[in-house]
Amino acid sequence: MTGQRSDARRNYRLILAVAEAEVAAHGADASLEQIARLAGVGSATVRRHFPTRRALLEAVFQERIEVLCAHAHRLSAAEDGRTALLEWLRALVAYAVSARGFANILSYEPPTEELSPHSCGKRIEAAGDPLLQRAIRDKAVAPHVTFHDLLTLAVGIALATEHHEDPDTQAGRLFRLAVEGISPGGGTAEAPGNSGSSAPATKSLPNERE
Repeated sequence: MTGQRSDARRNYRLILAVAEAEVAAHGADASLEQIARLAGVGSATVRRHFPTRRALLEAVFQERIEVLCAHAHRLSAAEDGRTALLEWLRALVAYAVSARGFANILSYEPPTEELSPHSCGKRIEAAGDPLLQRAIRDKAVAPHVTFHDLLTLAVGIALATEHHEDPDTQAGRLFRLAVEGISPGGGTAEAPGNSGSSAPATKSLPNERE
């Protein structure tokens, strides 16, 4: 039994190492069969350790998740809640842009999907939502903004800039645009799907202070 457990641990580490390289090269759509071949194991062995593609991706990005969560915890002691939230969101966007496939594990999961409390999405939310709630209490963010809104924003920016010639710069520009708002002077805008009617423009993030 001890030998079997040792083999299983060795296979796990080998599969994970190969998966990290393949995901870095091909993103979230990296072939599980190719990972198995390069690791010298069968596809069944890969699926025994990682039952779903999401489980494999979460293992690949475990260290990045831990860094982001630790960063959120440090920022919780910052004096300014708005600054703390925006600094953490910038870090989240930067991580999602710099690592292919990372945005995919943060993207929306259907409500019918049973998620482990230790899943990347749950851990990110547990770390980042207190920063959002503090900013809301400080009236620096509108009370209707949810953590899912901010996560969707970060994921959207990362996926939209993935193939840009300078993704870091473009992602930073889009993030600033989201924070500043597209109409800082106020006014009204037509709501999508309601042609001919106007509604007050809303912002998911506060305007930058002057």
